[in-house]
Amino acid sequence: MMLTLEIKERGNGSSEELRTQGLVPAVFYGPKEASTPIVIDSQKLERVWKEAGETTIVKLTGAGEAKDTLIHDIQVHPVTGKVLHADFYVIEKGKKVTLKVPLEFVGSAPAEKLGGIAVKTLHEVEIEVAPAELPHHIDVDMAALETVGAHITASEIKLPPSATLITAADEIVVSIVEFKEEKEEAPGELKTAEIIGEKKPEEGEAADEGDKKE
Repeated sequence: MMLTLEIKERGNGSSEELRTQGLVPAVFYGPKEASTPIVIDSQKLERVWKEAGETTIVKLTGAGEAKDTLIHDIQVHPVTGKVLHADFYVIEKGKKVTLKVPLEFVGSAPAEKLGGIAVKTLHEVEIEVAPAELPHHIDVDMAALETVGAHITASEIKLPPSATLITAADEIVVSIVEFKEEKEEAPGELKTAEIIGEKKPEEGEAADEGDKKE
């Protein structure tokens, strides 16, 4: 899947002035590309970003030769959620790209019906892959987890044909653990020294009491 985004070379004007015009200041760069400031229509950028994330190729057009890129970084306003700035990484033609791809857990584990609990310890894996086969996400089939103690490692995940796993092969992605119900502790009985109204006398106090009785 590839998305297209029209860009314009950035002229004069502050970032704030550009944003009031409905534009987002941005930049693209890469191994063979100098860092180039650009501007993008804010609504179009937000729409593409929501669909592409950081794992889908975005073709930038409108400023010289079209460039295949990945959204490398997005700065968002902490209150309004509006995009303030965007970085695009230009993919070098004929070269693989290295990036982290989110995992999507598919189906349910048979072991969960037997009382086990699925513990997901990894939510993305790093791979090197040809741009044409770059996945938006990678599926993890939960059906393979049939018993308590079963697990899936990074090496067992199905990757695109051109992909090489960068994450450690023995890294556990998801495992089934036994469900243990925590027993609530019964309210403990008050210790002798904690009984309301009774105070355990110290040794000195006991001696004083004895002197008074004499």
